[in-house]
Amino acid sequence: MSEIHKTAIISPKAEIGENVTIGPFTVIEDSVIVGDNCDIKSSILLAEGTVLGKNVNVFHGAAIGSSPQDLKFGGEKTQAIVGDGTTIREYVTFNRGTTYHNRSECGKNCLLMAYSHVAHDCLIGDNVIMANSVNLAGHVEVHDNAILGGLVPVHQFVKIGAHCMIGGGFRVQQDIIPYALVGGYPLKVVGMNSIGLKRRGFTKDAVRSIDRAFKILFFSKLNTTQAVERITIDTEIIPEVQVILDFIKNSERGIVK
Repeated sequence: MSEIHKTAIISPKAEIGENVTIGPFTVIEDSVIVGDNCDIKSSILLAEGTVLGKNVNVFHGAAIGSSPQDLKFGGEKTQAIVGDGTTIREYVTFNRGTTYHNRSECGKNCLLMAYSHVAHDCLIGDNVIMANSVNLAGHVEVHDNAILGGLVPVHQFVKIGAHCMIGGGFRVQQDIIPYALVGGYPLKVVGMNSIGLKRRGFTKDAVRSIDRAFKILFFSKLNTTQAVERITIDTEIIPEVQVILDFIKNSERGIVK
């Protein structure tokens, strides 16, 4: 049985699941879908087009599904989708998409800390952590298990690879390769996110192969094209290394070196 505070304003066109808690002064607009067992605290806006999965926790003052901050946006019907088990902390803003993707989306079991911002058409994978005041511009992709430190701004159309970690306060202007540990001014790859990979159960052989690829890419005198050629010759192309090669192939903004 759901528990809805008497001051909450909920559209009759919204769909509210079972065992949902909705706090005081929260507003839920038309066509919003809230999955089972969600905890929606006080003074929250779930704007038209918001879809929350099951077991989502949204803290005080967050605004999800509001219109994109994009002058090309013409009021089209789009969505802001939040996956099962994700936590959205205080005053997070999460805009819905434009016709580019028709949605902004955050995957399962993510943590978006206070004051972080997800702009239009962003696609966030599963198990992502965005620390306080991370700001994603439009069309950003953040792949599974990435961690973004506090106050990090990310340029539009940037792709952030899986299992990477970005230090707090650094501006991200180009793509971040999977498994990387990055920081500094200007931003650079300082090594492999070895602790994160071990915590997530990567085998020793996989870590060694990734490390070999990183040494060729980032710590040799080869340019990226030459480094990729060398990796294909000198490194066993296990699935984890193939992820790196595919990411580089599909990069449009170039990678942080």
